[in-house]
Amino acid sequence: SRSAAPLCAPHQPPRDAMDVINSVREPMVDFAKESARLVKKCSKPDRKEYIKVASRTAMGFVIMGFVGFFVKLIFIPINNIIVGST
Repeated sequence: SRSAAPLCAPHQPPRDAMDVINSVREPMVDFAKESARLVKKCSKPDRKEYIKVASRTAMGFVIMGFVGFFVKLIFIPINNIIVGST
C-alpha cells in the first residue's frame, strides 16, 4: 500500500532568496545608520554664516540672470537676420 505524500510542504524560502534579501537590506540599513550619524554631527549655521551663504547665493542668481539676459539680447538680432532673410 502506498502512503499519500502531503500536497503542500511547509514553505521555506531557498537560501539564495535569503541572500538576495540580505544583499538588498544590508546596504539600506548601513545607509540609514550613516545618515543618522551625519545628521547628529551637523550643526545649525549661526546668523553670520547664514547671511554669508544667502548673499552669495543671491549674487549667483543675479549674475546668472544677467548672463542669460545678455545672451538673449545678442541672439535676438542674429535670429531676426537669419529668419528675416528667408
